[in-house]
Amino acid sequence: MSANYNEESIRSLDWKEHIRLRPGMYIGKLGDGSSPDDGIYILLKEVIDNSIDEFVMGNGKTIELTIEHNRVSVRDYGRGIPLGKLKDCASKINTGAKYDSEAFKKSVGLNGVGIKAVNALSSEFRVEAFREGKTRLVDFKRGEVSHEDSADRKSEARNGTHLSFSPDSEIFHNWRFRSDFVENMLWNYAYLNRGLTLVFNGKKFRSENGLRDLLENKLDGEPLYPIVHLSDDDIEIAFTHNDSYGEEYYSFVNGQHTTQGGTHLNAFREALAKTVKEFFKKDFDAVDIRSSICAAISIKIEEPVFESQTKTKLGSTNMAPKGQTIRTFLLNFVKQALDNYLHRNPGTAETLLRKIQDSERTRKELKGIQKLARERARKAKIHNRKLRDCRIHLDTKKPGRLDSTLFITEGDSASGSITKARNVNSQAVFSLKGKPLNSFGLTKKIVYENEEFNLLQDALNIENGLEGLRYNNVVIATDADVDGMHIRLLLITFFLQFFPELIKSGHLHILQTPLFRVRNKKETRYCYSEAERLSAVEALGPKPEITRFKGLGEISPDEFTHFINKDIRLDPIIIPRGITIKEMLTFYMGKNTPDRQQFIIDRLKIEEDLLPEQPISQSA
Repeated sequence: MSANYNEESIRSLDWKEHIRLRPGMYIGKLGDGSSPDDGIYILLKEVIDNSIDEFVMGNGKTIELTIEHNRVSVRDYGRGIPLGKLKDCASKINTGAKYDSEAFKKSVGLNGVGIKAVNALSSEFRVEAFREGKTRLVDFKRGEVSHEDSADRKSEARNGTHLSFSPDSEIFHNWRFRSDFVENMLWNYAYLNRGLTLVFNGKKFRSENGLRDLLENKLDGEPLYPIVHLSDDDIEIAFTHNDSYGEEYYSFVNGQHTTQGGTHLNAFREALAKTVKEFFKKDFDAVDIRSSICAAISIKIEEPVFESQTKTKLGSTNMAPKGQTIRTFLLNFVKQALDNYLHRNPGTAETLLRKIQDSERTRKELKGIQKLARERARKAKIHNRKLRDCRIHLDTKKPGRLDSTLFITEGDSASGSITKARNVNSQAVFSLKGKPLNSFGLTKKIVYENEEFNLLQDALNIENGLEGLRYNNVVIATDADVDGMHIRLLLITFFLQFFPELIKSGHLHILQTPLFRVRNKKETRYCYSEAERLSAVEALGPKPEITRFKGLGEISPDEFTHFINKDIRLDPIIIPRGITIKEMLTFYMGKNTPDRQQFIIDRLKIEEDLLPEQPISQSA
């Protein structure tokens, strides 16, 4: 019998209830902080964006950020939120100054939702404003006011706004901020706002040369020619080529890092190819022109339309300056500015021409191999036992696409457990048949000749770049033993060699699974380290049952469900600053050297024997 459906069935949620019930509508995926697009970084970005908008309007040249004990604090020195509207700006949807196009013409945020989402999704949230010798403060707990100043107070502090918050552990599970991701975000703000100083836990971030500085810090190795840096009102472009594979782009709209690109990036790629063809008067293939490019583009437009609240992909087409479409704006600017630059810099033009010709030769050499490989991949798809796909993919507009995940596993045992435990909507499994080939020093030809690499590339859909990437998270799931660690290294080597942008964009992770299960008759705890095991033993004693998991295949599907869903723990693969990919791969994956031998010796660890009074059963 169906439930009654009448007027009482209709319910209206207040602003904070709706945000807490449907957080994905406002911040994308939740995550635990292991990916740069996880929700806690979106909260941080929403707060900083307001301070950036103040700087863009000419108010305040410093933004101070601290993250301590899971609490975030952001202080700017702009005009400060009007004191009488402090509570409304933090707790009323569609309240803010950004609806006045004259006040915030090219603002990052336009809908007045961001700061309210931070408030609703925080266990504690405080907003304090300082204006002309006066201050006012409002405290919230999960969106509810817990304290509010009844009147303005005197203050000698400089004008500006101070916000602090703690992401709510009821919403975000096992989360933590990773300094690498926070620092990368702050560097992007610095590159796009020359003259702005950001301070994070005492460390300063500042750029004098904008996107040229960005490329100099992001490039892997030396550029083939000096970075081309072009700018005008509302647009800035920088690019060069190097010896890496693929195409690498950093795109921004009104200071927002559009990690998924959009109309502006598509227009730039088209404009670059068109201009180069016309300059050299040769009908090059666009793929050869853009191969091995590293580029950054930033544009400013009024009222940008993004494809989601998290603003990772621009959907606007008609909001470029002077009433132009974004495509026309980019085509006109690049055609004039780049054509002039190449005429004035014949050395750069000559180097660029040689690079295009080299890419053309390489592509033609690979053409026959690629054709055979694609035919094999198409046939394999019909009976592809390696890939157990999911329903929702990143390259679609379906809700939940940011949760799309591909687990790369070793052997049938591990892949069987994950396959049975996975969420079939958003989690896919690719099973390796054994240790993959060490691809260090090999050319891209091996990607097509090696069946496993070719099928993996095809499953990810990254042959021609990340634009068609099918999974937001690519997760290496191997045993935590010597063989498992070796497989991890070989897979990371493969991606670093041929698809480094997958790692640089924060898509590649390692799955952490528990080493121990500690339980008594009332409670079960899963431990990811020896320290956690000892803590669990102390908490559950006396003499709990302890199981040591030797491999992923020994964890039952019922248990595995916890480790790849709500309680998933992922370690992101991050390329360290100050070392090139070539240097890193040569050291770790090249021929053995005395330096590497000493590196291993210095880091050898001898595991302590487990406590004898705590017998351990081996999971079978």
